Amino acid sequence: MLAALKRSVYIERSKRLNPVTDRHAFIERMGLTAESDGLSRIAGRLFGALLLADEPRSLDALAEELEVSKASVSTEARRLVERGVAERIGKTGDRRDYYALTPDFFAQIVRFRLNRWSGLHRLIRDMEAESAGEPRVVRERFAYIEDVHAFVLSRVEDALAEWSGRVRASGGMKDRVRGARQRPARKAGTSRNAARERLG
Repeated sequence: MLAALKRSVYIERSKRLNPVTDRHAFIERMGLTAESDGLSRIAGRLFGALLLADEPRSLDALAEELEVSKASVSTEARRLVERGVAERIGKTGDRRDYYALTPDFFAQIVRFRLNRWSGLHRLIRDMEAESAGEPRVVRERFAYIEDVHAFVLSRVEDALAEWSGRVRASGGMKDRVRGARQRPARKAGTSRNAARERLG
């Protein structure tokens, strides 16, 4: 109860801060966002710190910035590495471990979510295969999930595959990001109007 109250107070306080100019508030919000998404708060804060870092950071430096134990940072850093979001980097003559976001970290986040959604879909399909005796409303729900997967998730998979192809063709993420920044901005409302035309 007290923890929930403290969290509520912090959220209200952080809303009044500008996340663009307040590094600490941004990192804390990343922690809260991760927590609401089922990850640990430290993992989200660590991701936020690495996102703002201009060079690989040591576990000692990250633990000091986040004001948590080195063991906690090490555990969450390994989880980010396992998900392909961060990478461990060694420096010549330095026995410490350094961490940085992978070049294609955001696509890796999307891929991780897609794997989770696909896992749910496989579970539903297994149940659906044995659902002949289930009520009609249950079978309709299974069919609905199947339709969403076929329409949405397959398109996300195609988009990720296309993105990977573009990255390879451009020679790597640095060139790809540079090209994206030089691309002319899309006019506001264009995608919304296109969506309306498709629905109309």
